[in-house]
Amino acid sequence: MASVLSSFKYADSLAVLGISICTAFLCEGISWILIYRTSSYKSLRSSIDKASKKLEIMKTGDNKGGSNKKSKTKKIDRVETSLKESSRDLSLSKFKSGAVVALVLFVVFGLLNSLFEGKAVAKLPFSPAGFVQKMSHRGISGNDPTDCSMAFLSKDQLIWFSRRY
Repeated sequence: MASVLSSFKYADSLAVLGISICTAFLCEGISWILIYRTSSYKSLRSSIDKASKKLEIMKTGDNKGGSNKKSKTKKIDRVETSLKESSRDLSLSKFKSGAVVALVLFVVFGLLNSLFEGKAVAKLPFSPAGFVQKMSHRGISGNDPTDCSMAFLSKDQLIWFSRRY
């Protein structure tokens, strides 16, 4: 089976594609485990939703009395402050997971780089512009501008398959 796959014309491209897809799913799984399934995320998300709805209601409500204007502005400021604090806490919890995901991506990219170093893993159907050609031809010997390196192909696929990157 391995010899059949290695003689296949697009074997390197498919290997990079498969590893990139698996890495994207792995990163999403890590994010789900470290962020989205936790009770702190769920409580922060619900408090943000509640504060947003409350703020929207307070801002769209009619202001009939002049004496209520100061108290209403103070209440709006308190809700906005609460919303900002919850959003900051949520961003911090996502940042921790982002560090783990970045580490995984760094390791996978290093592995792919060592496996496909100096190899053209794909052929582009066009000759790219100068700055794109430098990225797509990185680490490949030869002068064919349509050769595509692993770094360019895997980066594009990770961007395509991952919803955050």
